[in-house]
Amino acid sequence: MQYKGNSIVKEGKAVQLDDGVYWVGALDPDLRSFDIILNTANGTSYNSYLIEGSEGYALIDTVKAEFADDFFARLESVTDYSKIKAIVLNHLEPDHTGALPELLKRAPQARVYISQRAQSMLKALLKDSSENLEFQVVNTGEQISLGDCTLTFLSTPFLHWPDTQCTYLEEREILFSGDVFGCHFCDGRLFNDKVGDFRFSFDYYYAHIMRPFKKWVLEALDLIDPLDLRIIAPTHGPILRDRPRRYVNHYRELASNSLSGELGTNEKSMIVFYMSSYGNTARMAEAISVGAGSISGVRVSMFDLQGGETEPFVDLIEEADALILGSPTINGDAVKPIWDLLSSLIVVDLKGKVGAAFGSFGWSGEAVRMIEDRLRGLKLRVPQQGLRVKLIPNDEELEDCYNFGKDIASILIGKKKECKVLEFGEL
Repeated sequence: MQYKGNSIVKEGKAVQLDDGVYWVGALDPDLRSFDIILNTANGTSYNSYLIEGSEGYALIDTVKAEFADDFFARLESVTDYSKIKAIVLNHLEPDHTGALPELLKRAPQARVYISQRAQSMLKALLKDSSENLEFQVVNTGEQISLGDCTLTFLSTPFLHWPDTQCTYLEEREILFSGDVFGCHFCDGRLFNDKVGDFRFSFDYYYAHIMRPFKKWVLEALDLIDPLDLRIIAPTHGPILRDRPRRYVNHYRELASNSLSGELGTNEKSMIVFYMSSYGNTARMAEAISVGAGSISGVRVSMFDLQGGETEPFVDLIEEADALILGSPTINGDAVKPIWDLLSSLIVVDLKGKVGAAFGSFGWSGEAVRMIEDRLRGLKLRVPQQGLRVKLIPNDEELEDCYNFGKDIASILIGKKKECKVLEFGEL
């Protein structure tokens, strides 16, 4: 493949990052969709790194199988396979391990270093050939020596698979971060101070890959913060050599809750979303919100989905403690904006939040139970049977709505026990 313009990437040649450290990866400028869920307007890169030590070489990750020839050519431009002492796999997804089976044939003496959780993945990846594989499990703080340089491992699970880790080259102050601090942005100039503006791609990648694992992001940052950092070398996108610390700080900002500064110390946040065709579900939503707001320590927000797009609500839901959804039943289903909202929540961690459903109906009323099932599928707790009202709610039914909101709020702050809620299929 030929690379045009002012690219520093040349066919069959490694690119030197630092003294004894080389990029031996591959560029994929024509990729337009990654893992189905991400658009890649600028393609991507598969970054692999080679480290030269006085007692041998270490390789950090490989590339996607389709680009193995590029990878091996760049590797061979620096060293021969007999000198490779270690193969470090920070992440075992196929775009990082596609060239691994062939690499192990060419460098059978190399020992593979993986995280604790990567063992079953490695065996599944290599199938029968894994029986005689020499590999070593490493944890945070463990090291390997290449003579005049040392690799230290950091266990950073769920960023974004259970097996992920980072590797730190102490003498060069380089962090090989895996998918953390990466993005799908292909530019042959490689370095963040040389490539085009990739800020959108960086934040877009975080939002779709790392965001569901905020808790693990913050734990990883606690390990990374004390390190001296001259370069951050991720597995996708630009290599961060200009002010790398700002990307660490930006990750902390992205992973931190902004709403926490608005709420009181012991205050909980509840959001009520609804759609209403004739105003009946809207009346229910109002009564539920008032009831929930009557409980001290619970702040309630109410939004009509007919008046806004679902995407901006994702941030609010991520930081809220409870989510209550209201929909009429139309053609035996909840209305589309409710499903649109729920489908957009796959990028956030909802486990443990309180969820509930309500709605008015004319004939069958399936919407409430269907919403409850989806809330459970998203790992929310559904502690109270959903509330359904046929057609126009009367004063007594609105009082039920008020008490429904009050009960959910009381459960949220621990003043009321949760109820056993039947699954939709159990009804």
